[in-house]
Amino acid sequence: MSTLTDDHAPTPDPSIFEPAGEHISDSLLRTLPGDAYGSAEIFAREQEKIFEKMWLCAARGSDLAKPGDFKTVQIGKESLIISRNRKKEPRAFFNICRHRGARVCSEESGSGKRSFQCPYHAWTYDLDGKLIAAPNLTKMPDVGREEYGLHQAHVREWLGYIWVCLADEPPSFEDTVMGAVRSRLGDIESIDHYQVENLVVGKRIVYDVKANWKLIVENFMECYHCATIHPELTEVLPEFADGFAAQYFVGHGAVFGDEVKGFTVDGSEGVEKIPGVTDDQDRRYYAVTVRPNVFVNLVPDHVIFHRMFPVAHDRTIVECDWLFLPEVVESGVDLEKSIKLFDLVNRQDFEACELCQSVTNSKKYEHGGVLVPSEHHIADFQNWTASAIAG
Repeated sequence: MSTLTDDHAPTPDPSIFEPAGEHISDSLLRTLPGDAYGSAEIFAREQEKIFEKMWLCAARGSDLAKPGDFKTVQIGKESLIISRNRKKEPRAFFNICRHRGARVCSEESGSGKRSFQCPYHAWTYDLDGKLIAAPNLTKMPDVGREEYGLHQAHVREWLGYIWVCLADEPPSFEDTVMGAVRSRLGDIESIDHYQVENLVVGKRIVYDVKANWKLIVENFMECYHCATIHPELTEVLPEFADGFAAQYFVGHGAVFGDEVKGFTVDGSEGVEKIPGVTDDQDRRYYAVTVRPNVFVNLVPDHVIFHRMFPVAHDRTIVECDWLFLPEVVESGVDLEKSIKLFDLVNRQDFEACELCQSVTNSKKYEHGGVLVPSEHHIADFQNWTASAIAG
């Protein structure tokens, strides 16, 4: 069985980070230094080189069900308006008026808008971003309605979520986003079985985590900590007590314990199984990381979907959706046992990440720490980050 570890991960620019993944003994690898997590300057580089260049998951499509529904989302240094046009196609606009640069939308969300109007001088844009009105517009022939429409970001809809990319020339969505799923599960068909795009949100919890986004990614990717801080999870997934995360091996799903009936906080039976889930996927848990801001957790009767929005070097907003079959949510069945398990896992993880963040500026962590064998695949992520911000 192959692992996700990349023995040929790029060596990061030493002017940015000291090398991660460097062997310091037969079984230990060097991590990133403390500044990688504690430096506002490095975080600014990450905003520019990663979050403003890559595909990011911005919103659940069902939150924007109708034309004119919108959300404003902060990505890197930019505010975006995520919306749908009259054909219900997703659109993403930079939240900047083309006149004097005022923010067009100050609200976090809204529904049924027919247009977006700047509150400063009333320049007005339709749902495709075209300039349709402004004071004395007909007397200003140099102001072209198309030319001075809202700037747009690239947008895709997949797995029921709206993904955006701020880059002028975005990387291939198929190679990066879908490629991450393919690399983890072995193919795209494996995630298609869960019908993620047709599920509905049974619960959403927003966490405000006082930790660097990379600490959260690294924590999610490994399970060396599982036996220590996740007793409820290891009761359901006993193999996690051995320290190897499901992500360590390509295509592997952690098997439920013999007496476990469902992915619930007490191992009791869950809810109706998703019809497309195969016999091979039943009674298994799969975890997928899509760099840089998505974690997907797949179990037979629901999907747990995390989106991260880093807002500072030491603060990250994490939105977590629990997705179930529509008929399950509509039935009013109690979902608490299914939700509580991963809510506990999240809170345990985020507390651990905050403990790590609290010492990143210590002189005793200046050169970082070590990765033990069950964490070696994290070196690939660390080197990917360093390489990305080095340009």
